[in-house]
This record gives sequence, C-alpha cells and structure tokens, in this order.
Amino acid sequence: MSKCFSLVCSWRKIPKTWSHWICALYSMSALCIFYFSIPTLKFFCSFLPMEKCSLKSSMMLNLDNRIDAKLDLLSRQDVQTCTSWKAPIIWQGMFDPNEYDQEHKSQGSSVALTVFAVGRYLDVYLKDFLYSSERHFMLGLPVTYYVFTDTPEKVPNIKLNPQRSLKIIKVERHKRWQDISMMRMKSISQLIESDIRNHSTHVFCFDVDQLFTGRFGSEALGDSVALLHAHYYRLPRWLFTYDQNPKSNAYLEMGDFYYHAAVFGGSWRSVKALVDACHRSIMEDKQNNVEALWHDESHLNKYFWLHKPSRVLSPEYCWDANLGSRSDIRVRRLMWAPKYYNKLRIS
Repeated sequence: MSKCFSLVCSWRKIPKTWSHWICALYSMSALCIFYFSIPTLKFFCSFLPMEKCSLKSSMMLNLDNRIDAKLDLLSRQDVQTCTSWKAPIIWQGMFDPNEYDQEHKSQGSSVALTVFAVGRYLDVYLKDFLYSSERHFMLGLPVTYYVFTDTPEKVPNIKLNPQRSLKIIKVERHKRWQDISMMRMKSISQLIESDIRNHSTHVFCFDVDQLFTGRFGSEALGDSVALLHAHYYRLPRWLFTYDQNPKSNAYLEMGDFYYHAAVFGGSWRSVKALVDACHRSIMEDKQNNVEALWHDESHLNKYFWLHKPSRVLSPEYCWDANLGSRSDIRVRRLMWAPKYYNKLRIS
C-alpha cells in the first residue's frame, strides 16, 4: 500500500495546461495507481508507449566494448533501445551472444557475484539461487560467488562448474531488515577493496530472492550497469517513486528511469564508487534521523541520476511473474521468487 500511496501523491505533479491527448494518455496511466493490486490494470499499463531510441546506428553509442558497435538498435521497434546519453538498453534480439562471449573471453573478463542471505532468507532462497546461477549466469567465464550471511555453517554445498568458486563472508544480522538492506553497501565496498579487485574485472550484486531462468550472459557486462524496474519501465516518469523528502540525500524530484536495486553491477572500480557514495549518503541520513523511502534503492536511483550508467538492462534481466506475459518480454532471464515478507523480514 505504501507504493500505491506514493503514486497517488505524484498526481500533484501533473500540469493543468497540457493538450487533450496528453491529458488523456496520463489519465489512462493514472489507473496504474492501483497497479500493484489489480491484475487487469497491470495488463492495461503494458500498452503504455516507451520513448524510442533517437540514434540511427549503434556506432553512435558511447561504447562499453567494441561489440556494442554491432548492437541492432532498430531491431526492437516496440521498446526503447538506448538512453539520451547514448548508453544501450539491452533487449533480446539486439545482440549476438556468441560475439559477446568471445570478446569477454579474449579480454580475460571475470565476474564476482555478491549476494546477501541473512536470517531465514538463506533457508528459503539461497540454494535455488545458486543452482539456477550455475545453469545460466555468465557461463564460460570465471565466476566467484561471495555469500554474505550470519550463519556460514548453513550455506549449502553446491557442486560448481569449472572456473567457478564460492566464498562465504560472515556478517552481523541487524535488528531491522531495512538496515540489512542498506548496510550491504558498506560490506560490498570492503570486500571489493580486500578481495574482489585482485581477482575479478566485474562485479554483479543480486538480491537472493530471485531465480535465473535464462541466459544472463556477458552482454550484460559493462563499466556501470543499471536495471530497469519491471513495474515501472512503461509508466510515465511522474509515477516513479523517487524519494521526495528534501531532507534526504536520496531526494530526487525527477530522474531518467526507475532502477531496481535487486541487480546492479559494472567494473569493480565503478561498483565501488557506487556503493561508497550510497553508503555515505545513507550514513548522513541516519545522522539526521532520516530514512529514504525505498532505502538503498532510493539512494541507488539518486546515484544513477548523477552518474549515468554506461549500460542499462531491460526488465528481461529481472522479471516479476505477477506482471504476466508481455509481448516485449521475449525471454525471462531472472525471475522474482515468491515473496514472504511477513514471515522473513525482521520488523
């Protein structure tokens, strides 16, 4: 209900002098206020148009690597395939996966995957998360899993593929789930400094309550990688639930997209810069008795507004089955697992 309330509050941003057809479009999208509770309206919102990429050729992109110049930006006329700052938005049908795999193998790319499994989240989600990752995540590249947990002895013993390893990092279990969520930024920063920077070229940070269901491959690697939130990618910006409290460092009146903190990544240098900045902002807010609306996700959205990601992943890379099937989601690479917030989260 809190997200619905935030959407209702966004009505104050609608200018009164818009032309009739724009008002009609936004009036229809206002039905999405009930987006999270009414399935038919979720389906209706899937028809809201996205902006279109203004670039005629991928050669005009700010390239993360030379293979990006081969992206087919015009192959997906139903979705937005690039940003206003010339970063690609990765969708099925735009790329040749083999070319990305060969490029990253030749460049010696390696990936660190961080995931937090604290309290009962380990019991419910971690085993399936790791098993599914072994089937779909960055196959063919060296991968090191870093599992943060308060109960290392309960981490399942998973048989890993060649060039893949798992390390366990014990962390404190905070009293509130909000603190667990926000303090992961500090833990990731410390790990990058002490370990990851010496072994991996790239880092991806995941929530544990997810399942890999399709290729999540090297096409996702870039210097700074953000993910479009599945619930917001077709909604107008005035419905995005940025933090609206001017007292918070996460305050953002209007951004580019709404990004999901369940998945973010990039080079180890860029990820360290992100988590360091978010941690500083979180701690300053705590000193001022302020807590951002959506905790670390609010701070992440503010960071990506100030420091544009070089690569944006489409909602294929983290889809919610409750949204149903959509024609623009041609493959589901990562899925939200069932949520049991009332049972798993600490108040």
